[in-house]
Amino acid sequence: MSNEKGSAHAPNRKVTLTDSTTGKTLDFPVLSGSIGPDVIDVRRLYQDSGMFTFDPGYTSTGSCESKITFIDGDEGTLLYRGYPIQELAEYSDFMECCYLLLYGDLPNAEQKRKFEHDITYHTMLHEQMAKFIEGFRRDSHPMAVMVGVVGALSAFYHDSTDITNPRHRMIASYRLIAKMPTIAAMAYKYSLGQPFIYPRNDLRYSENFLHMMFATPCEPYKVNPVLARAMDRILILHADHEQNASTSTVRLAGSSGANPFACIAAGIACLWGPAHGGANEAVLKMLEEIGDRSRIGEYIRRAKDKDDPFRLMGFGHRVYHNFDPRAVIMRQSCHEVLDELGVRDEPLLELAMELEKIALGDDYFVEKKLYPNVDFYSGIIFRAMGIPTSMFTVLFAVARTVGWVAQWNEMIEDPTQKIGRPRQLYTGAPKRPFVPLPQRH
Repeated sequence: MSNEKGSAHAPNRKVTLTDSTTGKTLDFPVLSGSIGPDVIDVRRLYQDSGMFTFDPGYTSTGSCESKITFIDGDEGTLLYRGYPIQELAEYSDFMECCYLLLYGDLPNAEQKRKFEHDITYHTMLHEQMAKFIEGFRRDSHPMAVMVGVVGALSAFYHDSTDITNPRHRMIASYRLIAKMPTIAAMAYKYSLGQPFIYPRNDLRYSENFLHMMFATPCEPYKVNPVLARAMDRILILHADHEQNASTSTVRLAGSSGANPFACIAAGIACLWGPAHGGANEAVLKMLEEIGDRSRIGEYIRRAKDKDDPFRLMGFGHRVYHNFDPRAVIMRQSCHEVLDELGVRDEPLLELAMELEKIALGDDYFVEKKLYPNVDFYSGIIFRAMGIPTSMFTVLFAVARTVGWVAQWNEMIEDPTQKIGRPRQLYTGAPKRPFVPLPQRH
């Protein structure tokens, strides 16, 4: 949906590959982005050499060209459309970030007003969706409900599934961003056996989400502004994170021409994996295992022992080798929420704060730059708010939806986009003849 154009190419620069057996050489052009490392364009590699690259996990492979998010793990940098995440979390709000990710620039006052209005008036679900949710077992995991319901949206909104139509893509994008909190809150209420709470048009995005999560028909519910601000920051900090597993899943599904609701459902399914979206839940499980402040020293020692399988969850990050830029903002919000709710004497939260203090002052963790990351603090915030661990990844999905949608739109609009088709290094049996059963010995 962005109008930005073009990518920079490094003129006259190339990388030469030499086959040490045959002596044959091949030249590959080098492409340069606006910032970040250059890339070697190997699109002609198989055609020219008969060989593929081998890169499990795609850790050295650029799968696409994108203008949305930039990460520098060594410097601890995360940019949305060029804006540092710290500045957006401090001075912006989630709706403004959604507009930025979708359209490429920050909105002016009128654009923001209209965008918020349009999102607000898409928050309701078709009433039959409530019956659809009631078809799940009452003890279903909320992420199972999310995968099913989001995928089923394509059965209800046929008027926005033509991916070649820019207006259809816009409507589908707005619907997904608007309805995801409603679906998430309904999944939560269903797990409790409580009635669904409808969205309210007089509340802002994060306020509305908290209202649908925690209100009941029995009495008025007033949204705490400190909690609403913390939730808004959480959504901003998780809105996009470059070509991670779930985003790559959305792009791969979208490359086949699948409708946007199916693509986002695929992203949710990928996010469900504990190696991706379940990190903050793992933090709380670790704290429960430690159990008491008196045992922190023991677990710190275990974390330093390379022969011990125990690891401190929520410290360090696969991408950020220095520090997680989101964690600074999340830490601030965490302490604001704990102060507002007055729950610092809750044993698990008290344990988390003590662990944070000890680890930040320990030379081993400082030298290895194993600082608390965004997942360490987000799990503590959710726990303090009364959100169960089964909902942690659901909230991640609510935040990440705008990133998935922006990435999906960018992929559809890319004229060089092709259906994703990774290759493989085959190590199975070579070709062999089939032997009918009576002749086998």
